[in-house]
Amino acid sequence: MTAPAFTLVFLLFVALSFAFASVLTLRHIAHIRANRAAVPAEFAESITLKSHQKAADYTIEKNRLGLIESVFDLMLLLALTLGGGMYLIHQIAANWFSGPYALGIAIFVGLMIVSSIVSTPFNLIRTFVIEQKFGFNKMTLKLYLIDAVKGLALAAAIGVPLLLVTFWLMEKMGGLWWLYVWLVWLVFSLAMIVIYPTYIAPLFNKFSPLADLSLKERIENLLTRCGFTASGLFVMDGSKRSSHGNAYFTGLGKTKRIVFFDTLISRLSPSEIEAVLAHELGHFKRKHITKMIIGQFALTLVILGLMGWVIDKPWFYDGLGFPLYGAAPHVAISLALFFLALPVFTFWLTPLGSLISRKHEFEADTYAAQQTQARDLITALVKLYRDNASTLTPDPLHSAVYDSHPPAAIRIAHLKAMQT
Repeated sequence: MTAPAFTLVFLLFVALSFAFASVLTLRHIAHIRANRAAVPAEFAESITLKSHQKAADYTIEKNRLGLIESVFDLMLLLALTLGGGMYLIHQIAANWFSGPYALGIAIFVGLMIVSSIVSTPFNLIRTFVIEQKFGFNKMTLKLYLIDAVKGLALAAAIGVPLLLVTFWLMEKMGGLWWLYVWLVWLVFSLAMIVIYPTYIAPLFNKFSPLADLSLKERIENLLTRCGFTASGLFVMDGSKRSSHGNAYFTGLGKTKRIVFFDTLISRLSPSEIEAVLAHELGHFKRKHITKMIIGQFALTLVILGLMGWVIDKPWFYDGLGFPLYGAAPHVAISLALFFLALPVFTFWLTPLGSLISRKHEFEADTYAAQQTQARDLITALVKLYRDNASTLTPDPLHSAVYDSHPPAAIRIAHLKAMQT
């Protein structure tokens, strides 16, 4: 392949991926607006018109902002690639750092700075305008800045060593460097799953043992019935940042923790909390987490193998706006350009991932209905839809492509069919 040909292919996929996402977003907005005036019949007794319209307006505003952000992301991508942005970052970094490893880190720091300049305004609008407008934001600007500083410190403490190891392997391991990098990334990912609950998550939130003894007993009985062990039941101060509610599992093996947002505990009844937890247990009992991890590792192996093939192809660099001038590029440039371009060529995988995720959600719901009462999960979900302002009327095509969970009406109907 020639560089001009690859440039044309890249631009074609850029146009296709952007048009694909934009059309679906516009469809989604139009569909929600068209159904804003009335609550769907199946929710008429449980969701007020005011709550339904709040969810519609909230979803529309988030998607409008996302559409504008996607335009800026597109411009940034083209500026960094065909516009010569990565070449400029490389030249600036090379003027300050001569060592290969320092230069590689500097290139990634420069890329992060440029990306943050574009993304930060949208994050601020999302948090302090949209979330604030609809009554969800509890975060102060001070807390936002503290989180940002902690995030940067963690990125440096964890990301820099990983990048250095990756650079070294890419330079020293010959044609199979990508396999060694994959093995290191695999071990790193598993280690992070184990380390995160105990050492990283507490840097951002406070985790307190579940104090409600009757609820704790109910949950422990459920865990016993399901043959599940956990290192602890914790309540997280989610209300510190947002009024959204949730619950999740984290960790592997003996480090597994069950975490409830304090907002969830305050809004759901004990039987509803038990049903929500049974749904999460269903993901483990049906091995969804294991399948997801294996799938991600397999996909990463394929992606790194593909990068191993293109890394020494001059047309790859020239075609993405990085002139070689006869010299091999720094491996950091290879990584940056490859992962900048990758989403453009893989957008079509999104519907497949969403389909698999929705299948897992149905299976987890079925498991929850077998271990608890389906009606408890139904009422819990309805409360969560209402309190989190989740739209009840997503565009079917947009939902099929992007939604990891089934639409509310379909999910509730599935649970009602299992009621006893």
